Amino acid sequence: MSQRTPALKKAKQLVRHFRNEQPDYAYLKRVFYHLRQALGVEVPRASRPLPIVPDEEAIRRYYEAILHARREQDLVIFKTLLYTGVRVSELVAIRITQVDVDLCQIHIVDGKGHKDRVVPFPSAFRELLTIQIQHMTRRKPSATFLFESAWQRPYTARGIHKLLARYAHTPGLPQPISPHKLRHFLLLWLKKQGLDDALIQPYSGHASRQSLEIYSRLAIEQAQQAYDQAMQRFPI
Repeated sequence: MSQRTPALKKAKQLVRHFRNEQPDYAYLKRVFYHLRQALGVEVPRASRPLPIVPDEEAIRRYYEAILHARREQDLVIFKTLLYTGVRVSELVAIRITQVDVDLCQIHIVDGKGHKDRVVPFPSAFRELLTIQIQHMTRRKPSATFLFESAWQRPYTARGIHKLLARYAHTPGLPQPISPHKLRHFLLLWLKKQGLDDALIQPYSGHASRQSLEIYSRLAIEQAQQAYDQAMQRFPI
């Protein structure tokens, strides 16, 4: 390869081509986009690290810790995150009217990307959610949200993180389990069951099937264990 002209010198040579254009940042960005295309220059992208996903034993221990604490609402919050894979920002925005206990569905309104979607939950969870709704409306007939704090105020995302952090020191847990790790666990588990990305995509709220490739990579890496547990029922 011939020796390149120093970048600063090349920039000064190009100035005369652009000065009369009175370019702004957006114009220059677009020009150099087309320049990269013409020269076949690809933008290097950092590899996306794989998320840390708790195993089934960690999920069980975490569940048992909440069950032992006898905090009923904490348990319902934990199961809602685990069964539906909703993001914590979506969880705190769930209104009672968005829960359809007959169809076992929750309507997520204005989720990530300002999109609405419907997420299912297991029929076995219907009774617990019904009790939660009754509890909320009994405390405050005008209750709006599915989950509210002891001060009858909607939870914040930070509040949910703090709530789940109470159980971070559960014996046998290698690391704390955050709301997003519960989401990772569910999506990976669904991949292990052989569900096609096209089926998981609307359930997960990802913008595209490509966004789910990270779970495919994880499932492949753990394929040996998946052989023995492919048909295992959900752990909780």
